[in-house]
Amino acid sequence: MPTPLDRLTMKSKHATLAFSGLVTAALAWSMWSGNIFPAPADPTGDPHEWTHEELRRWLAARNLHPQEGDTRDQLLERVKANMR
Repeated sequence: MPTPLDRLTMKSKHATLAFSGLVTAALAWSMWSGNIFPAPADPTGDPHEWTHEELRRWLAARNLHPQEGDTRDQLLERVKANMR
């Protein structure tokens, strides 16, 4: 018949094993550097053919802070001015 101390020991053993499993899983994930939400790739080709969202994403990726109210033409001018 297990004593209260035995029951407590078994519960903490299971908690310790569960915690160790979580730490091991997190370590394995970080070692393989898995991205849960990978960043979308930069748009390619002629900026005149890009959508409004692609223009905004291109500017935001370069910390050029596109404004919410910018029109497509304004964004296009900013992209062309900052392309190398």
